[in-house]
Amino acid sequence: MNIIEIKNISKKFEDKLVLDNISFNIEEGDIFGLIGPNGAGKSTLINIMTGLLDSNNGSISIGGFDIKKEPLKAKEFLGLVPQELALMENISAYDNLEFFGSLYGLKRKTLKEKIGYALDITGLTEKRNDKVKKFSGGMKRRLNLAAAIMHEPKVLILDEPTVGIDPQSRNHIFEFIKSVNRERNATILYTSHYMEEVEYLCNNIFIMDEGKEIAYGNKKTVKSMISDNNKVNLRVDKINKDLISNIELMDSVINCDTSPDEIKLLVKGDTFKLEPLLKILEKNNSIIKSINVDEPNLEEVFLSLTGKNLRD
Repeated sequence: MNIIEIKNISKKFEDKLVLDNISFNIEEGDIFGLIGPNGAGKSTLINIMTGLLDSNNGSISIGGFDIKKEPLKAKEFLGLVPQELALMENISAYDNLEFFGSLYGLKRKTLKEKIGYALDITGLTEKRNDKVKKFSGGMKRRLNLAAAIMHEPKVLILDEPTVGIDPQSRNHIFEFIKSVNRERNATILYTSHYMEEVEYLCNNIFIMDEGKEIAYGNKKTVKSMISDNNKVNLRVDKINKDLISNIELMDSVINCDTSPDEIKLLVKGDTFKLEPLLKILEKNNSIIKSINVDEPNLEEVFLSLTGKNLRD
């Protein structure tokens, strides 16, 4: 059953079209990835989904309720974790959650139980009495998450939740997402421009760029869109500009990235031949230490479909 249905959503700001006929569905209990570079239109779409912004065309239903026609009923399903932190710095984590819980209409014993649950699942129980201004950026992100789940929403929207945080907090957030999805069957809409996060967490994905759909489906389906492409990773004893220039001139090479002793290629599998590459390496007196060929990841899918890197 689809808990979210997005149909033909378009949005203009003055003369600029920022969302162009966007449509996709999210099944109940799914962890769904909304992917695109900064400026792709992800946050605008989320603002429309949550009733903070009107679309010019199209419709969105959440839990069977149209966000325009029955906004209060639709919003009962939602918990939103925005990019911007919505916290009061000069009071404790506990007092922040007590405030947000009261906004959801939670009282006394129920409120206390929900605060305890939210602190526990985000790993902040030991910091409950500390003032938020003493928190690291990652801890503030986790408290933002805790505030969004006080009312146990059926749909949790996370807008770039790991931007600018430390690895420990990122892992806490990943475990939080898996836990609420597994234990409460919460549907997660996870937006990011970090493809490796989406590849790790999400089952189905929607990739967008410049307000348009680039790809939509489960990860396997999306990767199959460029199934003829492969990754070739070479470890070599030395790399110079002439070597890279010659490799980039090969017709079968889509993209070439380098590190001090490694060359990473995205190639057209139907035309790529190893022999010309070996000749280029030999010509430049570069010796191969190892070579392996693999299927592309989601970042390389984006590159292949748009002709640019996700974080350009």
